[in-house]
Amino acid sequence: MINAAGLSYNHCLSLYKRYYRLYHKTLNKFNLQKHMTKEKKWHKTIDGVQCLRYPYLSEIGSQALQNIVDRIANAYHLFFVNLENGKKTSPPKYKKVRKYKSFTLKQAGWKLDEDSHSVYIGKHKYCYFKSREIAGKVQTVTVKRDNLRDLYIYFVCQDDTEAVKPRTGKSVGFDFGFKGKMLIASDFSGDVAEPMFIRARAKALRKACRARSRCHLHTKRWYARNDDCNRIYRKADNQRRDYHFKLAHKLCKEYAMISLETLNMKWQASVGHGKKVSDYGFSSFLNILKYVAKQHGTTIVQVDRFFPSTQICHSCGGRDYFVKDLKIREWECPFCQEHHDRDRNAAMNILAEGQRMLSDA
Repeated sequence: MINAAGLSYNHCLSLYKRYYRLYHKTLNKFNLQKHMTKEKKWHKTIDGVQCLRYPYLSEIGSQALQNIVDRIANAYHLFFVNLENGKKTSPPKYKKVRKYKSFTLKQAGWKLDEDSHSVYIGKHKYCYFKSREIAGKVQTVTVKRDNLRDLYIYFVCQDDTEAVKPRTGKSVGFDFGFKGKMLIASDFSGDVAEPMFIRARAKALRKACRARSRCHLHTKRWYARNDDCNRIYRKADNQRRDYHFKLAHKLCKEYAMISLETLNMKWQASVGHGKKVSDYGFSSFLNILKYVAKQHGTTIVQVDRFFPSTQICHSCGGRDYFVKDLKIREWECPFCQEHHDRDRNAAMNILAEGQRMLSDA
């Protein structure tokens, strides 16, 4: 069914491209959804036998097909928005079917049986091991597969519990760092060490990659060795995600307001920190932190990306433009002669700016 979803994605994308080439305007997604309903019923004759022209369109549910059209429409919308804003972008591209990841169902096409830990998708029954209780009304069901071809079912539920109100308590500012610590706290006690999960498996990963390189490309042995590499990456990814959730709960329990800087991680990766940026997973941690903060009533404030947190003295407010050089790790304020650690001073300024933004809101 996931392979059929991948074929359907490429089929819909080709219709989008053909329509734009003929009429020089974007195809309306609702018209395409109606058209796909008709195409599912189209037949052709092969040796006098009537058969479906596009059989893969009927292998997935109608709502999954509608969701595929929605994905392409959203991708094109984002493409045109990025063009208007001058961002580097590209239109949606065709996907390899074996690398296509998921399909989504809404109200129809599935049935859940929690007593026997099974779910019916289409006409097939699948047993599963659930990681948590399903709370609330199920809105969508997404079936995903990873690089090792293991399948996961995601239930998106509507939770009617009341939101936790913001609370009062300690506040902290964090500066992002690469020198042995991922987060440097303004209060000297909440520093977060760098979690290098890929580096810890560098030896095993290097061995697996060398074994894969000795195999002929796309042979059975090559795919087996490639699975060994993907298994190492998946283990590191699972450990990183678990670490992020535990860290987010720890910080949200301790602090009522957390102030962070807005980072351009692509730029950080391009200036020589690519491996560390990938290993930290700071963008995913920020999403997890915002999610956990709603449960604890913690307020997350992000200061502007261009706020000069490293150049301002937190004691007197004076600004030293020469500190902009990243090689300078410690400096002395030319106005009040206060000695500063670059990252710690930035964290204190981020906290002050976050508190100012919160009071002005």
